[in-house]
Amino acid sequence: MIYDIALGIDYAYAARSDRSRTLMRLSPPDLPGEQRVLSRSLRIDPAPDECRDWTDFFGNATTAAVWHAPIAGLRLSVSLVVDRLSPAPLADLSPALADLAGVLALDRDLGPDAPHHFRRPSARVPAVPEIARFAHDLARPRATVIDTVRTLGRAIHAEMRFDAAATSVETGPAQAFAQRRGVCQDFAHVMIAALRELGVPAGYVSGFLRTEPPPGQPRLEGADAMHAWVRAWAGPANGWVAFDPTNDRWAGQDHVVVAQGRDYLDVAPVLGALRSAGGQASRHSVDMTPRGA
Repeated sequence: MIYDIALGIDYAYAARSDRSRTLMRLSPPDLPGEQRVLSRSLRIDPAPDECRDWTDFFGNATTAAVWHAPIAGLRLSVSLVVDRLSPAPLADLSPALADLAGVLALDRDLGPDAPHHFRRPSARVPAVPEIARFAHDLARPRATVIDTVRTLGRAIHAEMRFDAAATSVETGPAQAFAQRRGVCQDFAHVMIAALRELGVPAGYVSGFLRTEPPPGQPRLEGADAMHAWVRAWAGPANGWVAFDPTNDRWAGQDHVVVAQGRDYLDVAPVLGALRSAGGQASRHSVDMTPRGA
């Protein structure tokens, strides 16, 4: 499926900002067997005085922009054409949950995609006792890792309610789980915390979700903005598998990956620093349209 994707992010500052610096992860990667980026462009307005591109440790395309003079706002416009390939049927060749620690002990890889980077608490996903109890109550030691991922994802979907007004980008998984409400970022962080508690390496994926579903299917939650879901390491035979707990489904042709990391902080679409006064307003829009629709 080929998608045309347009992303717009606007910031307006109450007072002109001084010496603004912005870090962006907005360009999807080519992922063998999963997706191909056919074209991409990023427009920054006003144009920065300095701009640099590189690939971070986890393989995410990163752009840094700096403005020397004060600016009153910022607009980021991304235009993409992405071929999202049909995923192969998921055959469960993963080890039993009780055997996963032994399998991980044999894995000596420390590259960017190695499971060892995703086993422990991270900056935005600390250990949360309530989530740990929730995970252990659901765990079955002889269940496979893939079955455990599916069970946890579905349980979190059933337990929590999508509510765009309940949390902010700064909300941690403990608060989101305690109130059982949040957005896709919160669903993903809660699931990551639960999987890690059970010894399953788990990470965060940011990306785009198809705005309009196929005929006869319900509209997915989170399609009006950049989306988030979870990847989990299911052993050497299956490798990384991806589950969307917000929508209770395996990530598939409706999902386009932009960045991957341990949690939101590794993949935040926009991070920055500026010196200003008063508040700021922001607006975020996504349009992801299949060609021929």
